[in-house]
Amino acid sequence: MVSESLDKMLHDVLADMLSRIKHAELKGKTELVAQPISKLALNILGILKKEGYIDSFEYKDNKRGGTVTINLNGKINGIGAVKPRYSLKIDEFEKFEKRYLPAKDFGRLLVSTSSGIITHIDAKEQKKGGVLLAYVY
Repeated sequence: MVSESLDKMLHDVLADMLSRIKHAELKGKTELVAQPISKLALNILGILKKEGYIDSFEYKDNKRGGTVTINLNGKINGIGAVKPRYSLKIDEFEKFEKRYLPAKDFGRLLVSTSSGIITHIDAKEQKKGGVLLAYVY
């Protein structure tokens, strides 16, 4: 029997995972299981862990898209995918910081660059533009 979460078609795995994290944080949960998962979503989770927004995550490949168990620490106030995914030049970060983050130097924009997925702060330091994927604060 197919579980309820797998019988509907998902078009944006990243947006679905970030939405699940947001709702689990609002409910005060400490653990979350998300499926299916993509390499992009795993890279985003790695950045969230490095930045201290989540405690840890564990990926399990079940040959059907995989599952990830995420341990939350209650530090996320807001998180979401950016749609449409805007292309950014180096001098455009401030405009999107004002749009998606609540205050200056509070939160992170997650950007896909030629050197991988990084935060907007790292992108500014490396003087790289990219594609805006998500935000977290």
